[in-house]
Amino acid sequence: MIWYIIKLVILLPLIGGMIWGSLKLSQHMQKRFMAQGTTRSVRIIETIMLSPTQKLAVLEFHGREILVATSRAGMTRLAEAPARLRVEDDADDTDFRENFREGNNFAQTLRRVER
Repeated sequence: MIWYIIKLVILLPLIGGMIWGSLKLSQHMQKRFMAQGTTRSVRIIETIMLSPTQKLAVLEFHGREILVATSRAGMTRLAEAPARLRVEDDADDTDFRENFREGNNFAQTLRRVER
């Protein structure tokens, strides 16, 4: 009985470590293969939940924006329009970082950001 408990104490963490290691390895390999893949032709721009089983989604595909309704039964195309120009939000993020300074008082930092 003692031999069984000793094996259990040794093998249980070993098996747990192997499971954790294989999970981390699969995450690493997945990131690596996704980076080498080709660019996707379909991009999800926005989704809105209408109910637990229904969503509205705007997809960009070859320069067109397509409004799609999804449900358990499938997908239905509702509308289609030319794609809008993308506006990069990097300028807003840069302004925030320039105005943000770590300080002891959160209220003072918030006032600096709002200016």
